[in-house]
Amino acid sequence: MTRAGGPDRVLTDDEVIAFVGESLADPAFDGRSVCVLVPDATRVCPLPLLVGAVHRALHGRVSRLTVLIALGTHGAMTSLDDHVGGPYPGTVVLNHEWWNPSAFADLGTIPSSRIEELSGGMMRGDVRVRLNRAVVEHDIALVVGPVLPHEVVGMSGGNKYFFPGVAGQEIIDVSHWLGALITSAEIIGTTGTTPVRALIDDGAALIPSLKFALSVVTAHSSAGALHSVSFGDCVSSWADAAAVSAATHVTYLDEPVDRVLSLVPPMYSEIWTGAKGFYKVEPVVADGGEVILYAPHIRSLADSHPQIHEVGYHCRDYFVKQWDRFSHVHWGVLAHSTHLRGAGTYDASTGVETLRVNVTLATSIPESVCRSVNLGYRDPDTIDVAGFDGLVVPRAGEMLFRLR
Repeated sequence: MTRAGGPDRVLTDDEVIAFVGESLADPAFDGRSVCVLVPDATRVCPLPLLVGAVHRALHGRVSRLTVLIALGTHGAMTSLDDHVGGPYPGTVVLNHEWWNPSAFADLGTIPSSRIEELSGGMMRGDVRVRLNRAVVEHDIALVVGPVLPHEVVGMSGGNKYFFPGVAGQEIIDVSHWLGALITSAEIIGTTGTTPVRALIDDGAALIPSLKFALSVVTAHSSAGALHSVSFGDCVSSWADAAAVSAATHVTYLDEPVDRVLSLVPPMYSEIWTGAKGFYKVEPVVADGGEVILYAPHIRSLADSHPQIHEVGYHCRDYFVKQWDRFSHVHWGVLAHSTHLRGAGTYDASTGVETLRVNVTLATSIPESVCRSVNLGYRDPDTIDVAGFDGLVVPRAGEMLFRLR
């Protein structure tokens, strides 16, 4: 593993290009086909700079070069070449078509015994491992993307670009529900190998391709700039970048706050992704406090996941204690529900759910829809951002807030 930069500096573009070129000069790439996995538009990352540097380093040396956008289960991207700074000669750019069964290769299963071990007995059952066939049809898979605090796995990046990035629904559901059982507040920002990280590492071990990663850490104060780039296998590169991210993407407060106004940026086009504005601040909100997601541009909860309208937003125990009622719902949807509603309790004998924090949407989603899914509502036109009495978080969804 090698690294350029660190938490105490910001790299120049020339430094990034030079480091990528030096890292990919390895003869292991010569004459081989390479699939480059990159994030979609819900991640801040100077992708044209990075993909351009990768293309410069590999074009003419490799037999085939494909760029695969790791959508997870997000909506498909348009203008694919623009997203990565292309077009690039001899390079194909693809969406991960998670909705298309023919897009997948079957890699095998992770056995129930392993799922029980990782979940402490809370989950069981074999997990089918499907992956976008573009990865397995290339000799080398190269992950290029940022590492940030993450509500499901602890810290994003590395093998997460395979699972859930370009994976089938089965392992996505299991990994997300495993994270939900642990809870977002408990797991977010953890730099070590969490149970979810261990699960996706197990899945990655089934991939026949050689696997490398250029794991980057963005500079929060300067959009598009990087603190560091780490290169190596997908585990060591990720671990090194996670340490840098932990030093640069966590803000510590001395006391809990009663009110938070999260300014959700336009790159989050629906609550499915914009909910990160809650995940990243939940640990610092006082009991009974409120988080307002301010996003007038958002008009829907989750267009690709209509089941969220069926179940609404609830704490973990609301589902766990009524599992027969909800087990048929995609577990990824249930996980998203619990992540946005946060900590709470549910009394099955009375049907009373008690939630620690109030979550309010100040978006273009109608009040009736917000109330129907168990969320609060504010007309965004009534909010004075400059005069807000509480913590205001710009570009919410990237920086994690914690108490000292």
